[in-house]
Amino acid sequence: MCNNHHIPKQPSASKEDHRHDQEHSTWNRRSFIQALGLAGAGSVVLGGANVAAAQPSPLSVALAESENDRILVIVRLKGGNDGLNTVVPVYDYDVYANLRPTIRHDQNDLIMLNADFGIPNYMNPLESMWGDGKMKIVNGVGYENQNLSHFRSSDIWASAEPNDFEPTGWWGRYFEDLYPDYLINPPETPPAVQIGSIGNLVFEGNENNYAFAVANPEQLANVAENGTVHDVLDIPDCVYGDKLLFMRSTTNTTFLYADVINQAYMGADNDAPYDPEAELASQLAIVARLIKGGLGTKVYMVTLNGFDTHANQVEDHQTLLDDLSNSMKNFFDDLAVGGMDNEVLGMTISEFGRRPYENGSNGTDHGAASPVMLFGPALEGNGFVGEHPDLSTWDQNDNLIPSTDFRDVYSSVLTNWFCLDPSVLDVILLGQTYENLDLGFDCTTLGGSDFSNVTRMVHRPTYDNNTTYIEIQMPITAHADIRLYDILGKEVARLKNEMLFPGRHKIDVKAATNTRLNFGQYIYRIQMGGQNYSKSIIIK
Repeated sequence: MCNNHHIPKQPSASKEDHRHDQEHSTWNRRSFIQALGLAGAGSVVLGGANVAAAQPSPLSVALAESENDRILVIVRLKGGNDGLNTVVPVYDYDVYANLRPTIRHDQNDLIMLNADFGIPNYMNPLESMWGDGKMKIVNGVGYENQNLSHFRSSDIWASAEPNDFEPTGWWGRYFEDLYPDYLINPPETPPAVQIGSIGNLVFEGNENNYAFAVANPEQLANVAENGTVHDVLDIPDCVYGDKLLFMRSTTNTTFLYADVINQAYMGADNDAPYDPEAELASQLAIVARLIKGGLGTKVYMVTLNGFDTHANQVEDHQTLLDDLSNSMKNFFDDLAVGGMDNEVLGMTISEFGRRPYENGSNGTDHGAASPVMLFGPALEGNGFVGEHPDLSTWDQNDNLIPSTDFRDVYSSVLTNWFCLDPSVLDVILLGQTYENLDLGFDCTTLGGSDFSNVTRMVHRPTYDNNTTYIEIQMPITAHADIRLYDILGKEVARLKNEMLFPGRHKIDVKAATNTRLNFGQYIYRIQMGGQNYSKSIIIK
């Protein structure tokens, strides 16, 4: 039987909480699309089209030449982790204790990592990882003029652009250049797998989201165990049920990678005692099976929510850090059984830290600098990287001043973990150069190819007065074969098949087809110099 469901009214927020609550209720298009389960959807298979492997882009050549199977697992501590209560600066304990008379950790309750820093004793699973050289901490990570909005600062960490709004993420730009023909010729395995963090930009390109994204571990577990996203059997027998069946069936069919995820998951087991009730543990247990099962995905992002500790921080923070510590230890122990632990790097991120002093609600408010923790035997030794922020020197918002730019961490991981040539980072990190940190791992960077001089063809759809155009900026003379396909993959027309000279070219799509086009979405594909490029386009 179908029932109507109503959302109960919530009590009004107080004036001082209004802006904070309003921010948390923000809902945008990318969040909506991902919540529907459509993010990371598969591509169109073109009927009758010659779908062949594209010639490698500069990034794919760089990745191929690096010849490693390394994997990055990003652990997002959502809400803004309190770095001072995660890694306590014991060398300045008196200042720390005076700033936090209620929520501080007593020195007797700390596990000392070295003479200067300690972690709370409930994080004791990390003591052995530290002792075994499988953990490093980067001090004071952030950026100048910290934005204290959860959503804006999350976008900044995801896009690597703190000043101007950038709609793409650092991994989205990577995969967009790696797979320029992604809509038509996607890779066999998902480039990234994302659990939670709905709406986050990190895997967003200009055209696609490159992650197989699910809202929660239960959703991913359903895909992994059954090869489908949504149940299509337990459906109510009514009009609502009919519509629900259609939507769920459609979503199931759009997920190109459900089957390969299912195969990888079923091909491995967990060999560590994960807590099934813990939020992060349930996610990492699935990720471990996918890695051990040979999925081949290079980047995972998992999410531990609840770090916005404005009140009741002592208890809430302990629960979160207990989950983080136990789950990370179990995760790498699990990978070690399958012989995969040396190929995996774990890295925490959080949109910001907390204020150096406690508030009046036994918590802390939005802050700035916070540590990034790295995990894995590939670190080849424990240690701290960078200087810790001065507890007595604050910015104009009473926040700690970052001592390490978060993009230094990104750049170091891309260069020294994935072995990408530094010149390739221009695409990923928006043309800026960042400091290379000593994180404990290294590799021989590419020596045979100079990617800094690679010329790029730029293409995009544009719209003017209900007319749809394809604009192409050619760096060199080349032959171009440009075709239009409908959303079902049927070729509609060849728009151009000729030499294009350096400069700007603008194609009126309707005029070039010489046939009637219905309103709606299409895909164009450019074949040029052995490389394929594809994007979606709207006919108006």
